[in-house]
Amino acid sequence: MPKQSSMKVGGVPQCNIPSRTVFTGDEVLDPHKPIKWQNVKGDNLRVMRGINSNCIDLIYLDPPFNSNRAYEAPVGSKAAGAMFRDAWTLDDLDVEWLGGVAEENPRVYSVITASRLTNGKGMQSYLCMMAVRLMEMQRILKPTGSIYLHCDPTASHYLKLIMDAIFGEDNFRNEIIWKRTGSHGGAKRWGPIHDTILFYSMSNRYKWIKTYQKYSAEYLDEYYRYEDDRGRYQLVSLTGAGTRQGDSGKAWRGTNPTTVGRHWAVPIKSLQAAYPHRADLHTLTTQQRLGLLDDAGLIYWPPTGKIPRQKRYVDEGAGVPIQDIVTDISIASKKERIGYPTQKPLALLERIIKASSKEGDIVLDPFCGCATALVAAEKLGRQWIGVDLSPKAVDLVISRLKQDPQIAIFAQDVILREDYPLRTDQGRLPPANTYKRRLFGEQEGICALCEVAFPFRNFTIDHKIPVSHGGTDHYDNLQLLCGACNSVKGDKLTTEQARHILRARGVIR
Repeated sequence: MPKQSSMKVGGVPQCNIPSRTVFTGDEVLDPHKPIKWQNVKGDNLRVMRGINSNCIDLIYLDPPFNSNRAYEAPVGSKAAGAMFRDAWTLDDLDVEWLGGVAEENPRVYSVITASRLTNGKGMQSYLCMMAVRLMEMQRILKPTGSIYLHCDPTASHYLKLIMDAIFGEDNFRNEIIWKRTGSHGGAKRWGPIHDTILFYSMSNRYKWIKTYQKYSAEYLDEYYRYEDDRGRYQLVSLTGAGTRQGDSGKAWRGTNPTTVGRHWAVPIKSLQAAYPHRADLHTLTTQQRLGLLDDAGLIYWPPTGKIPRQKRYVDEGAGVPIQDIVTDISIASKKERIGYPTQKPLALLERIIKASSKEGDIVLDPFCGCATALVAAEKLGRQWIGVDLSPKAVDLVISRLKQDPQIAIFAQDVILREDYPLRTDQGRLPPANTYKRRLFGEQEGICALCEVAFPFRNFTIDHKIPVSHGGTDHYDNLQLLCGACNSVKGDKLTTEQARHILRARGVIR
């Protein structure tokens, strides 16, 4: 096993994957066959096992939804050749996944077993596939990081329970509803027109950048009902409740707010926008500030006897703070679409990335498909990593980068990898054999697989998750096996896979 070196800056683990890297398989998978019987190069679980802990800022994933369908991009489209099967059976369930979840997170295991009772073996298999990957995502996210899981009502309620158990129910931030289409026929049911996006953070220290969406036509008609040569505006109060004795309680240009039990409340932000180069605004009297607003044409004078009001124009506002029901972004436009069957719009990914990361942050999409999240990250100046089983993914990200003149130059920097990364955040680990006596004592001389006692000399040190699956020489990944069990397990199987084989042979229960 290659030596590992630490890679830290200021005590914080750094990502061991260069930006603009896409991990993929090297052959097209058959959507009609179980994944575990096919080439699994590009498996995001193995890739993520090789990523350093606490180094990713934002994860967006748009995984299979357990829709019980097979998807394939049409011939002639840019994504032609891309395909995947979104129907899950126990044939897809790698025994390593279920065993690993049961050992590491009993709460998640309880949700998975409950799903089999309520929804059958297909849901159990799907949730197990998702859970073992979400557990790795939790490990690699920074304490200030966030994750967005895109799904639909098929399994969203189960996935929320899984994420509550992994990330903590206190770190649930939003269930975002995306209205993906205007209408959809529904036989004997309400038309299904939305997807669900589950937003979790790693802690209450997560990054949040206030992001706005454009005002809707309905909002403008309701709140910005007036218009002049400068544009649309609304009328807002220049006074606050209660009377005051200072400047704010004095009359201005024949109007005294105290007569109606109020006082002047001049919006300093509006003044700063109107007079950006004046540094003395805070030192002016209330009456002087009101005069400046009036000189700027920002005061509306009603009929005599009424309190003047401020004109607040549309262009003064940044927009509406983003809401958890998204109705202003529809499915990808014709210009944007490349034929990928489940493609999401670029604007939706840009909104997510803007809200939960800063320039230079690292964005990971472990089911990158048609590369929408990667393109959005590039446009917004983020670093990014993508993973997908299909070799088509790297072609799509390069072609989509080239389509945009502002980021086309970066298409030449995309890195294709068909191997699995090696963690560099665990320091220089000592040789695995260093731990043999310690493991022998902890296991009390009993083989970790067949559970039979043997002398010390009969044991071989072994990786629970082999290097070929992303395992490391870290102590937590080591165990002792007797010679017979080690010959069965070898260096390709995980412990759970070997246990499954030995159980089938009747060697163990």
